[in-house]
Amino acid sequence: MFDFSGRGDIVSFIKEVQAQGLYVCLRIGPFIESEWSYGGLPIWLQNITGIVYRSDNEPFKTHMESFVKKIVTMMQSEKLYASQGGPIILSQIENEYGMVEKAFDEKGPSYVKWAAEMAVALNTGVPWVMCKQDDAPDPVINACNGLRCGETFVSPNSPHKPAIWTENWTTRYVVIGEDIHKRAVEDIAFQVALFIIAKKGSFVNYYMYHAGTNFGRTASAFVPASYYDLAPLDEYGFARQPTWGHLKDLHAAIRQCSDTLLSGEQKSIPLGKLQQAYVFNGKAGECAAFLVNNDAHNEASVQFQGAAYDLPPESISILPDCKNVAFNTAKVSSGCTTRNMFKVRLLDAAQMWGEFHEAIVNYDDTSRRLGILLEQMHATEDASDYLWYTFRFQQEASDAGAVLNVKSLGHVLRAFVNGQASGCVQGSKKNPEFNLQSNVSLNAGVNNVPLLSVMVGLPDSGAHLERAAAGIRTVTIQDSKGIKDFTNYSWGYQVGLRGENLGIYTEQLNANPVGTVFQRSNSIDMALFDAPPGDAPVAVNLGSMGKGEAWVNGNSLGRYWPSYRSPNGSSQIWYNVPRSFLKPTGNLLVLLEEVGGDPLQISVDTAAISQVCSPQ
Repeated sequence: MFDFSGRGDIVSFIKEVQAQGLYVCLRIGPFIESEWSYGGLPIWLQNITGIVYRSDNEPFKTHMESFVKKIVTMMQSEKLYASQGGPIILSQIENEYGMVEKAFDEKGPSYVKWAAEMAVALNTGVPWVMCKQDDAPDPVINACNGLRCGETFVSPNSPHKPAIWTENWTTRYVVIGEDIHKRAVEDIAFQVALFIIAKKGSFVNYYMYHAGTNFGRTASAFVPASYYDLAPLDEYGFARQPTWGHLKDLHAAIRQCSDTLLSGEQKSIPLGKLQQAYVFNGKAGECAAFLVNNDAHNEASVQFQGAAYDLPPESISILPDCKNVAFNTAKVSSGCTTRNMFKVRLLDAAQMWGEFHEAIVNYDDTSRRLGILLEQMHATEDASDYLWYTFRFQQEASDAGAVLNVKSLGHVLRAFVNGQASGCVQGSKKNPEFNLQSNVSLNAGVNNVPLLSVMVGLPDSGAHLERAAAGIRTVTIQDSKGIKDFTNYSWGYQVGLRGENLGIYTEQLNANPVGTVFQRSNSIDMALFDAPPGDAPVAVNLGSMGKGEAWVNGNSLGRYWPSYRSPNGSSQIWYNVPRSFLKPTGNLLVLLEEVGGDPLQISVDTAAISQVCSPQ
């Protein structure tokens, strides 16, 4: 079953791309990674007997071929391929498979060959590409992904294939709990120009050029809702200067050279130890030159065709007529801007809020019971981030000095013993696994131990993704008489939180929330607000909250976790609320709060750009 409704309407999206005069590289995958939950694969694949993802494996190939054929057929029926007059100029099969191919031994190369032949046989009339796949079979084009393809891309693996850069990373994607790494626009411009001249590049795709939002639970493990916000166009659609302007100037300079680049004869002339000129001469006397300084630390003065040129460190000067410098990659002339958030409404009145408190789930509350610890992704089928593992046991005598030990594969664990919070531990992107060790008090008689295991997105990459695992692996309690192992014991399970399962975040169930905010964990807090006037982008400031998920009028804004800060203290504070989610009045904000926060400090804000330095 395929669902292309709502935000999944890919046909309407591509038609809008065409209406705006743009082209499409359709990256079908179906594995795409993209910091998307499970790499874009559907979670139900894990239940298919004998399946091995991304391998010469019949169950996987059957489902992969079905999906690819479905997408191609949809595009062909709407005449969206360039061969039909549409905007799709390239299609991609698989994604960065060369990084994991060796893990599949002989099943890897045969899978690559099968995938290429399957795709080409669909007769789209446009080329197919495989990125980071040096052995892409003819006629599929091997493409480069990365930061420095102007240097690292070896070459097309056949002389009749063009050099293609399918992902030029404009920044690094953000990871919850890690510092943000910004890429200098001077480096982006240098690598683009170098790829075109040194690698004879004919296609460069920025990843990302326009940032976005991971609404709902679509983000992969430890990836926030805001995605690539440092791109040339930010999450709210604003041009981020000087990045946007500098790349615009680069494109304009390259465009001035385009005829000569496409038809001229290329030669390389050394200008110094780390300097050289790439010169393109047309048959009618046209000339374009790119003067390169590969020295990352020192400026260079060079002579070219009788004239002197000063080249900043690690830069390229573009001379569309071989005389006048139209652009230098290291000289930024665009102004710089900053995005400001303006508080419109502070939701600081307690009477504005209502609260639904989540009950702790004990063994007697569960209907699913097994004598083993379940792997979380199989247990939840990605229907929820939350899985209650709960058990009960008899204790002969009370013990105030017992120790609970839990080993988990991630990502967050909250422990309760006899109704009392008994510890919380979290992992990280690099180290999702952890151990919880907590002192607990045991009662004489029955003791209830509910453990709430929380995932923060599914994994999105790596070989044998079908083997990926999460959740609790072992549980022991050490008391005065020794260690009790509950790993293979009678466990009760509940997928999801009660309010989540009731759909309490939907507008239909909560049109008029009223009550008192208690600022406690395991709660769902609700408030009504009016949309800010005007058309400026809207965001909610959740900096005062802990961890959870937010909805507006039943639309999920994504997971929030402002309390988990990076080493330099950063975390995502503002969460994008598209105007399409809003009504003029009476908008319902719902927060599923896991660890506690202060909703009275939440505000509804608008975003705007201001110039902080003038163009040069």
